[in-house]
Amino acid sequence: MTAPSKTDNTTLLAYANGCNDDDLALMTRENIDLATTPGTEMGMGLGALQARHPKETSLVYIAAFAPDKDESVSTLIADPPPGAPVPPVLPPDQGFLFLDRDKFADSFAGDLPRAQAEFMADSQVPWGVDALGGTVSQPAWRSKPSWYLIATDDRMIPPPAQHAMSERIAAQTVEVAGSHSVYVSQPDAVADLIRQVIQS
Repeated sequence: MTAPSKTDNTTLLAYANGCNDDDLALMTRENIDLATTPGTEMGMGLGALQARHPKETSLVYIAAFAPDKDESVSTLIADPPPGAPVPPVLPPDQGFLFLDRDKFADSFAGDLPRAQAEFMADSQVPWGVDALGGTVSQPAWRSKPSWYLIATDDRMIPPPAQHAMSERIAAQTVEVAGSHSVYVSQPDAVADLIRQVIQS
């Protein structure tokens, strides 16, 4: 993704999915402590954003899960509607989850060149099992304004589910034609939304 430029007076801080919510909360606090100004937290995919830091002023969900209190990603995907695509998640391996490499391109990156999608499949970072089953204790969207980018061709989180979550959290939404990898295939659209939030 193309980060907003320095002319937008922004600083980009990034962290990986934690294996459990305590790990993610610690990484978030440590990262935001480094920031010198209030900012926006962005989550993609498994980005179950929780209220973690007073410097967080707004939230941006990029084709992401938005659980409520006591919900987890597992509960949100437990009853997919008939005909909905099923993410090709493999059985746990030593406490971690991968997507099936042979099905990765069609499910995760259908709008990217095949070679790029295959590279992403081979270089994917695993998720901790607890990232799926960990419940949210204090959803940030209940106390902070939210924005949501709906990827209309997503085969990991069906667009109807994205619509439902974005409506539930009363997010300002934009729709972009893209796969779950919309932040790679449509980086300008993602950056434009982030810039809009920063300037709001």
